[in-house]
Order: sequence, then structure tokens, then C-alpha cells
Amino acid sequence: MCPPAPAGVTGNDPGGVTVAMRLFSLALNPAADHAAGYGVAQSAVLDDDQMQAAAAEIRTWPGYAPTSLVSLPGLAAALGIAELHYKDEGTRFGLGSFKPLGGAYAVFRAVARSVAERTGEMPSSRELLDGAHRDSAGGITVCAATDGNHGRSVAWGAHTFGCRCVIYITESVTPAREQAIAAFGAEVVRHPGSYDDAVRAVAERAEREGWLVIPDTSDGSSVTVPRDVMAGYTLMAEEAIGQLPEGRPPTHLFLQAGVGGMAAAVCAKFWRTYGHQRPFTLSVEPAQCACWYHSLIAGHPVAVTGEIDSVMAGLACGEVSRLAWPILHTGADAAMTVEDPLAPEAMRLLAAAPHGDLPLVGGESGVAGLAGLLAVAGDVPARRTIGLDHSSRVLLFGTEGDTDAENYTLLVGRSGAEVRYSAAAFTGEHQ
Repeated sequence: MCPPAPAGVTGNDPGGVTVAMRLFSLALNPAADHAAGYGVAQSAVLDDDQMQAAAAEIRTWPGYAPTSLVSLPGLAAALGIAELHYKDEGTRFGLGSFKPLGGAYAVFRAVARSVAERTGEMPSSRELLDGAHRDSAGGITVCAATDGNHGRSVAWGAHTFGCRCVIYITESVTPAREQAIAAFGAEVVRHPGSYDDAVRAVAERAEREGWLVIPDTSDGSSVTVPRDVMAGYTLMAEEAIGQLPEGRPPTHLFLQAGVGGMAAAVCAKFWRTYGHQRPFTLSVEPAQCACWYHSLIAGHPVAVTGEIDSVMAGLACGEVSRLAWPILHTGADAAMTVEDPLAPEAMRLLAAAPHGDLPLVGGESGVAGLAGLLAVAGDVPARRTIGLDHSSRVLLFGTEGDTDAENYTLLVGRSGAEVRYSAAAFTGEHQ
């Protein structure tokens, strides 16, 4: 079972946004060293060359475009902060989430390495897209475990770069998410147990079958592919840094952390860019599967077991990625847990935009950072703990849109299409 949590902070109504009681836990990371440089341990995970190579490669892909960074001044004022920006990943390559930056990029890298082993020639993505190595690529099978979005991105990458794909999903994955994966020609296997069980099962089968595993996590024994995944994610942070108002970098990042790959990648990019002036960084997780929260407090990776399913399905992970650990162990300044009901509340808030901002579609896992901000903003001791005040500039990464459209409608009371229609009308009125 989960280790006992330290005393958390109970927050109430955040700045008049909602009257619902908000329960959360917040703890400072005892190993955080905000003055430290991005050192040898962190560079061994992600260095500048890897980040730049991933960004340069992905920018050449058909359909690439930076996603929007949306300013939410009305909500910022309601929360008592200076600025709030939301990086909306719901349009990324038409897949509804940030995941193609990691999963599909890692597929390309894995296929290219395999083709080079067979032919002695390292292909470019353009050559693979044009079918120059169709026979070699077609004999490769990539595989992954997923709660939804990672598997979809791996399946899309396999379809794009011409190889076969097998995806293991957990019992809790909805039929809509399963169908979205299968739509790219992947074989989908529903495996009993948790996400971590599926990770182990697909790795064991890949060993028997000679498949290439494309994990978004690492137990420390294999790092090449999960490093590629994380390197791809850093492009999202690079885009955001370039889109922020000049001279006004964020003071706070609230980053949802499942296995930790995305949070570590974003933390790494901001660390390399801003050094000791980087934003105060918080990891945010569902309370019942807060492996990073417990691990950061303990000072070493701690596995969370028992019932870990969450409405934030993409974050329902019981074990941290050992590859992400060297970055977040000292780079995350604090850790949070949020209760499941807070995610749908955050989704509805974005969609309704009651403070005059652009309506946005945010999926269950993609709004965890916002849920964390809403919880902290309404609690004076919590605000003081993390230095959140009227001068603060907060950046959030909305890592998914309505990737399960039916579930989104059920939770929000409106479809994603209706919210986007409202957003289009809002944009027209403000032009």
C-alpha cells in the first residue's frame, strides 16, 4: 500500500472560482537545490545535443506546428496571481495530446537504428516516410504499454514510419481509447492489472518475440528509448519558452507527473534555459497513485501499490521512471497530490471560462497541473509555502484535449466540439 502521507494542506474556495471543497497534499522536496546547476547526473539523462536533435527532427515532420500558448488573464486575476499561461497540446499532430513528441519520435529513432543494423545505412525520417526502406522497416515490430495516449502515439509513429505495432492496454482503458490506438493498424492487447503490470508484460513478450519496446518509463536497465521519448517532450517546453512574453518567464510550473518523463523533460529544459532563475517546479499527481510525491519525500524511489486507478488515467502509475529520477530528485521543488474530483472541476472551469478567457478543451490527465494550482491558490499557508503571490507568473501544460470524446462530454456536460465552437466565437468577438 501507499506509505503514509505527511500532513497535507486542506484548501477551500480558490479565489471565488468554485465553492467546492478542495483536498490536496503539498510537501516541499527536501533534496531540492534551486541554486544548483544542471550537472553531470542530469546531463547523463538529457543533454543539450539530445534536446536540439529531437526538436530539429520533429520540426521536419508533415503536419508539425507549434501548439498555442494561451493567456488566461481573467482566471489569473481570480486566483490572485499576475499571469497564467496554458500550453494547449490538444492539437498536436491531430492526436489530441503531447505524446507524439515522445512516442513517435522514439519509434522513428528505434526504426532508424534497426534499419541501420540491417543495411549499414542510417535512414532519415524523410527516407522512411518516402518508403525507401519499406522492406526493412516492415519487418520491425514496436510495442508499448499504455493507459491511452502513449500507445496512440506509438501506433501513429509505427504507421507513419512503416513498421508493425503491438500495444498493451490496462483493464481501465476505455473502448474509445482502445479504438483510437487500433485505428492506426496496431494490434491491441488488453492486459489484467495496472499500468505497471502491463509494462512488465509487454517487455517480457518483446524479449521472446524480438520486438522493440518503446517505453515512456525506465526501471534503469534500459535507457536509450525512454531517453528518446523524453528528448522529444522537451520541444513542447522549448516552444513555450519562445512564446512567453519577453522578459517575463514563469515563476511557477505545475507539472502533472505520471511516471515522470514529461515533468522531467520540461524541468530539464527550463533548468538548462534559466539556471538558478528557473521556475519553482511542482509535480502534481492523483492522491491514490502519487509515486513521485512519496518518492521525493523519502529521498528514493518508492512504489505505490493497491488500487491506483484514477479519472486521470494517464497519471495512474505506481512506479517512477528511474531515468527521470536524477532530474526531478533535485529539480522538483515541491510535490502535490490532488483528489480525483478536482480534475473534472478543472475541465469544466476551462470549458466554461467564467472569467472572460478563451474557452479551452482540457482532458482528464491534461488538467492535473491546473487542478493543483486551483487547490493551492485558495489556501494561504500553501501559497506562502511555494511563494505564490500577486506577482507570480504560472505556466501550465495542458497535455491532452478530449482524447476520449465520450468521457469528456460525460465529465464536462458539453462536448469538446461545443467548447471549440465557443472558442471560435470568442476569438471572432475579440479580433
